[in-house]
Amino acid sequence: MKRVNSFLKKIHKLVLIPVIAFALVLGSCEEIIELDPYSSVSETTAFTTPDLIELSVIGMYNAAQRGDAAGNQRGYPFGAAFVQQGDNRGEDAINLQTFYRFTYEGTYDPTTANNVWYWSDTYRLINRCNIIIEGVTKAGESGVITADKAKIYEGEARLLRAAAYHDLLVMFARPYKHTANASHPGVPYHDKPFTTQAAIDEGLQKGRETVGFVYGKILEDLAFAESNLPNKAGRTGNAKITRGTKGAAIAYKVRVYQHMWDMNNVITEGLKLISLNEYALGAEPWTCFAANYTNSEYIYGMENSATNNPGVNAALASQYKRRQLVAISPIIWRNSYWRADDKRRTEGNMVLIRKNASGVVTGIFTEKYKDDTNYTDASPMMRYAEVLLNIAEAYARNNNVDEALKYVNMVRDRALADKATQSYKASDFADNVALLKAILAERRIELAMEGRRWPDIHRLQQCPHFPINGVPAKLANADPVAAGAYELGTEYSGPYGVVAVPYDNFKFVWPIPLVELNANPALKDQQNPGY
Repeated sequence: MKRVNSFLKKIHKLVLIPVIAFALVLGSCEEIIELDPYSSVSETTAFTTPDLIELSVIGMYNAAQRGDAAGNQRGYPFGAAFVQQGDNRGEDAINLQTFYRFTYEGTYDPTTANNVWYWSDTYRLINRCNIIIEGVTKAGESGVITADKAKIYEGEARLLRAAAYHDLLVMFARPYKHTANASHPGVPYHDKPFTTQAAIDEGLQKGRETVGFVYGKILEDLAFAESNLPNKAGRTGNAKITRGTKGAAIAYKVRVYQHMWDMNNVITEGLKLISLNEYALGAEPWTCFAANYTNSEYIYGMENSATNNPGVNAALASQYKRRQLVAISPIIWRNSYWRADDKRRTEGNMVLIRKNASGVVTGIFTEKYKDDTNYTDASPMMRYAEVLLNIAEAYARNNNVDEALKYVNMVRDRALADKATQSYKASDFADNVALLKAILAERRIELAMEGRRWPDIHRLQQCPHFPINGVPAKLANADPVAAGAYELGTEYSGPYGVVAVPYDNFKFVWPIPLVELNANPALKDQQNPGY
């Protein structure tokens, strides 16, 4: 792990305070001081001055960005893990080594490290959010900070909490439409900080809420965040994308409503985001990745620096570029909707094409994450391009072809070699359903290697037009990729080394970790069936 500078050590000293052990292994409170043997400061002390409060909030983001995996940094939940796990659970990435093999091949169980630490570190983050919410509320009431400042901090914590719960639902629960009223099991919901034994004991008696209940809580948090966070223009420097903003809260509402199949609200919230006039697509597909802290396209993402990143075993540029552990799959590379002259195939700017001594392509890798030395790339939690594609999909599903074309072309046109002749027109499609198919393909192309494939697989199980039955088949976990696999001209049709997992197979969802079941008696009989 890279050396952490003194400022970050100070953050750890001040804010890594006791959290509930259900997120870990034990049944009692512990102090999470992962780097150096500093004494922790109690949650009451941490909120006694404006400076300490600011450090506490920064530490909350640090928890979201780095995570812990048995003393190592893996980027759970939002530093790198959500990208890597989201890609490797789908078919548009191909795992080459053993690093993500359990995830890629679906051979995980309740003790597998990836899902255990994804769960544990996400609940760690949630607890820190809850501690911040309680602490800043009291600080605002007592006059340590202004009431407005307290609400901004609370908005930041609620935005992160909402994002965390949504990720847990996508990984550990069936999709929203699995039952007619989303009454199937979701995840345990906690909105109280676990800083006392009494609070921990209460938490250890709480089982899974329904998916519908947790979605309702997520929307409550996002509504509060939207109402109380500043616009992007109210932030400075990297904080324009790395700290919560009104735009980030609205964009997350767009995503959440999409998973709830509420297309009218996808459109309403999406147009609201556009009306802020704070976001725009870059001139080229790679513009936002070349300057990912200063561009106009990133809405929200975790900050990484040379002295504060998940390290060689998690940082995106390390895994995807320098170490080449995960490649772009021929399944998406040869998708018929991805034109051969599309700029998103550009070597150097968007992809790295590896060839053997004979000139045969043995792997194609994303260049979206540039810094494979210091690992300073932001983790892309939300881009403007995704919001535009969400709006396009919603309009297509609502049979508004003109508006759907408008928004999908906003994203696609900048990647075309000849916009005048290649841009989509209404006459290119028989109806809105045919256009919807193109929009869904465009999502896979534009958002490839950003962790968005699994969430789409998850929500599209119940698509009335193009349902995905479970987890699609994938290429074999192997390096190099077979000769000829990347040759354009036809869709990839096999061979596949990882068989498809039907939706009704228990492996479609991750299991609740065994350590959690053992610690929480309320969950003992609430494991996902089959594990």
